[in-house]
Amino acid sequence: MAKAIMLQGTGSDVGKTVLVAGLCRAARNRGLKVRPFKPQNMSNNAAVADVPGDNNHGGEIGRAQWLQAIACGVAPSVHMNPVLLKPQTDVGAQIIVQGKVFGEARARDYQALKGRLMDAVLDSWGEVREGADLVIVEGAGSPAEINLRSRDIANMGFATRADVPVVLVGDIDRGGVIASVAGTHLILPEEDRCMIVGYLINKFRGDVSLFDDGLKAIEKFTGWRCFGVVPWLKAAARLPSEDSVVLERLASGEARALKVAVPMLGRIANFDDLDPLKAEPQVEVVFVPPGKKLPADAGLVVIPGSKSTIGDLLKFRENGWDRDLAAHRKRGGHVVGICGGFQMLGRTVRDPNGIEGSVTDAEGLGLLDIETVMEPEKTVRNVSARSVPFDLPLEGYEIHLGRTTGPDTMRPSAIINGIEDGAISADGKVIGTYMHGLFGADGFRGKFLESLGIKGGGIDYRAEVERALDEVAAELENHLDCDAIFALAR
Repeated sequence: MAKAIMLQGTGSDVGKTVLVAGLCRAARNRGLKVRPFKPQNMSNNAAVADVPGDNNHGGEIGRAQWLQAIACGVAPSVHMNPVLLKPQTDVGAQIIVQGKVFGEARARDYQALKGRLMDAVLDSWGEVREGADLVIVEGAGSPAEINLRSRDIANMGFATRADVPVVLVGDIDRGGVIASVAGTHLILPEEDRCMIVGYLINKFRGDVSLFDDGLKAIEKFTGWRCFGVVPWLKAAARLPSEDSVVLERLASGEARALKVAVPMLGRIANFDDLDPLKAEPQVEVVFVPPGKKLPADAGLVVIPGSKSTIGDLLKFRENGWDRDLAAHRKRGGHVVGICGGFQMLGRTVRDPNGIEGSVTDAEGLGLLDIETVMEPEKTVRNVSARSVPFDLPLEGYEIHLGRTTGPDTMRPSAIINGIEDGAISADGKVIGTYMHGLFGADGFRGKFLESLGIKGGGIDYRAEVERALDEVAAELENHLDCDAIFALAR
């Protein structure tokens, strides 16, 4: 069975996902059969992965483990992220176990479920290790959340059960890194503290030697070895982002030929659909937070996926984005709705079974002559498709509830597995689809941008992701003692 090492953070968003992806690529470059694993993830950015023994349907995992599988050069599996939490409200989430919907639970109720979920985690752990040389595990949140320790399956609860040594990651960019590392050492129970074999510092800017005294202080307080100080990884910006927390820090870049406005829905999902557009040199993607107007100079508005279509549709109106969108259309602007965003573009969205919550009916934005009815069965699959307006191949995936019908579906936006998908307005300027990932098709993206008067399509987006992974791996080889980290795996 494979040896393993685990990265846990002093807090959330310390960069564990990118570090694990980079270490996976570094190990692969050394000729190792390496796999990623994350026991529990919380994200509405999901990917479709293989379900062993089921060739007709896929299962959901966090987008991060999908990226890490690419770094390993292997197909994603549902066992790489056995428990995925998809927040639907401020206090509740849908629970995905080994790729399939397990149920829904409020945060307090979920804590009581964790004991039952550990069996699934350990089962998947055995599956991932099979045939591998090394597994690199990513924790979630922080092991210092000792109030949750008794039922933990994501950090030390897993590490102690599976006997996986831990490297602690501190984020110097947010400040207080000495206290966060030393404080973690202080409050961990001895059983957990003994699992930590050392630490690394992430996101350092400037002259690393200026932190020499900081490293000495951490050693004095903890006795832990330092595996290195990782600089700010510029290549990480070219990798898909998993957690919506990054949206709070996204700002508009320099003005370019085409501005794409993306409303930041409260339950925004799979917003990495926009990454290929962001990579285009002539395109500026602007994520618009609640309380801000959609920019009047945007040539394209993209309404992304949502984990709570009706709830986000109501908030869309509260923000006044419906008025901004109507004005955008009057100016001749283009609109693309993806998955939940597609559903919002219609006349109505109905949820007779209350799948999403207590509000079961909402008026849509009325830009497409369609209506959507939520249905219990969830569609989860990777797809090969073809763009109808451009007659070009597409590849992507579907993760959605609901059935959409209406006159505008007679003008489908794509043919997916031989079946018509989506809808297009009579003037061709409003497009809706259930397919995620369509902008990742280089040929389609180029022709679509040309239809908006923009020269594009010169980027091989998947190749850009591969190059970024190679650059991250090279930086980690330069700044971390990767030999020592891999040698400590057991």
